[in-house]
Amino acid sequence: MPPKREPEQITDLSRLKAFTNPLRMQLYRLLYAAGTATASQLAEQADQAPSLVSYHLRKLAEHGFVAEASGQGTDGRERWWQVASEQGWGFRDSDFADTPEGAAVVGAVTRGIHENRTAQYRAYLDQTAAWGAEWTDAAFRSEWVMDLTPAELAEMNDELEVITRRWRERGKAAKEAGRTEGREHVSVHLYGFPFRT
Repeated sequence: MPPKREPEQITDLSRLKAFTNPLRMQLYRLLYAAGTATASQLAEQADQAPSLVSYHLRKLAEHGFVAEASGQGTDGRERWWQVASEQGWGFRDSDFADTPEGAAVVGAVTRGIHENRTAQYRAYLDQTAAWGAEWTDAAFRSEWVMDLTPAELAEMNDELEVITRRWRERGKAAKEAGRTEGREHVSVHLYGFPFRT
């Protein structure tokens, strides 16, 4: 069995703060989906000025989240970017909860992630007619309510990661083999959290 490649765990508050800016979160997600892109290409997708996008990409690079993509540009003037790790990044709330600033940053980043995902899903809902029945029938939205312990919830998360990683690798292998017909970017959002009634 190949070694488990996990997302980088951020433990440095200054690095996590880089994502308190909503545009940086959006640019990272766009770049992650694109693989490689220029600031101008990302600016068009984000409806922002290329100079502003370039500034925020450099800030993300300072914190090690994005890097220049080698061998992409043809004229030497355009700068191509890519995410620094295909495995992405994550963080544990508990690593930052011991200070008010850390808790505030975690709250801001977590809300930013959620708002970005919600905006992406709303855009899909606004465009469902354009996707056609094959895609809309395949898309899903589910909620399950269950009674678990923290350890069980963590175990379920680990199992879901194995499943999603397997499907991600399958799509990546197909793309690398040139089997791209009918393939689109697909976003899967899963949340597991406690609540009381």
